[in-house]
Amino acid sequence: MTVQLNETHDVALRSWVASANLADSDFPLQNLPFAAFRRKGSAEEFRIGVAIGTQVLDLRAAFAADAFAGIAALNTPAATRALQSDSLNLLMGLGQETWSALRLALSRQLREGAAQQAGLQAALLAQGDAEFSLPARIGDYTDFYTSVYHATAIGKLFRPDNPLLPNYKWVPIGYHGRASSIGVSGQQFRRPLGQTKPPTSDNPVFGPSKRLDYELEIGIFVGKGNELGDAVALDDAESHVFGLCLLNDWSARDIQAWEYQPLGPFLAKNFASTISPWIVTLEALAPYRLAWQREQADPQPMAYLDSASLRDGGAFDVQLEVLLQTAAMREQGIPAQSLSQSNFRHSYWSVSQLVAHHTVNGCNLQPGDLLGSGTQSGPTAPEAGSLLELTAGGKEAISFPNGEKRIFIEDGDTVTMRGWAHKPGCARIGFGEVSGTVLPARAI
Repeated sequence: MTVQLNETHDVALRSWVASANLADSDFPLQNLPFAAFRRKGSAEEFRIGVAIGTQVLDLRAAFAADAFAGIAALNTPAATRALQSDSLNLLMGLGQETWSALRLALSRQLREGAAQQAGLQAALLAQGDAEFSLPARIGDYTDFYTSVYHATAIGKLFRPDNPLLPNYKWVPIGYHGRASSIGVSGQQFRRPLGQTKPPTSDNPVFGPSKRLDYELEIGIFVGKGNELGDAVALDDAESHVFGLCLLNDWSARDIQAWEYQPLGPFLAKNFASTISPWIVTLEALAPYRLAWQREQADPQPMAYLDSASLRDGGAFDVQLEVLLQTAAMREQGIPAQSLSQSNFRHSYWSVSQLVAHHTVNGCNLQPGDLLGSGTQSGPTAPEAGSLLELTAGGKEAISFPNGEKRIFIEDGDTVTMRGWAHKPGCARIGFGEVSGTVLPARAI
């Protein structure tokens, strides 16, 4: 793979930002994820920042404070524009060498005893005092279907004798989604309207979705793009990936069941998708690489989707969790309740395979494009990444301590997803969280 361990991963590193040194922090010095933010309630222009503990470091202010003086890769005209931009697109387009140089500079300047501490104090803002926008302008969005456990579970609901279609284990399945309705954590959206086909009716009906669901996914942000007509080779693919975020790709299951044949998802998917504000770089995740494996009995990937480096370390060990809080829970002061936990390591197709396959026909990816991993379900029932799986297709309700039950998402429900990576000998790094709330459908 393209990113190796270096001094930024040293578990002994500590920051002069005290909150970054807490054992349960998502954002220690070894993480340094990126976002776009401004002071909450202000009319300020958004700018890019980096999370450190409970704070966000304003990179525009850090640049003005000469935090990157003497670093050639960060003092080009292109880098200067990128560090002072209102989104991450320009930085994404500069490529891995610049990203790594910036990460190293930030790590050194935020360590205990750094000479720049006094100058950078004024560039910090408490995350609680910030509001976030989408971290990048998303030009295109492609959603994949990379969990074989999810695909099998869903397939069993509709095709018990043949749950997986014959192409699934040969090709990364995906569809082109809607970028305009992607929102950042905290997104509120109305329950979608559409056509559904009740099993007891000969004709479809129109109205609000009754089977609204979440999908636990990883978002993959494209960094440096490729020219139209060019393909990105598998072993170069990760150099085109800026980082990962959390993604909730909301789904209206009843609308989807009626419309998806023959061309796939449309209104069931394009009404809202929610991502976390923080993008965790692949460099930060280097300690959490795992061997990518394929069962010997399964078809092995074609040559353009296979390599020794993929097999050695193409998977990521990222723990994922879904929680739900109803409106009644909020009123009663009851915290969100955990529904399931899974792990990105279960993905049947890797990050690099998705990029390589997406471009093998000459498709041009651009900085800020977003790829969705598809629902990340694990091999056991408690690791399901959607309510459709957890409730056995809507047949088994989930019960909560306050007596409420859920089969699908109700109005007023807030779904929160979290992600983190941790193992002995390495610093715990997190993704923060992504949350979204469903509002009642608009009047018909």
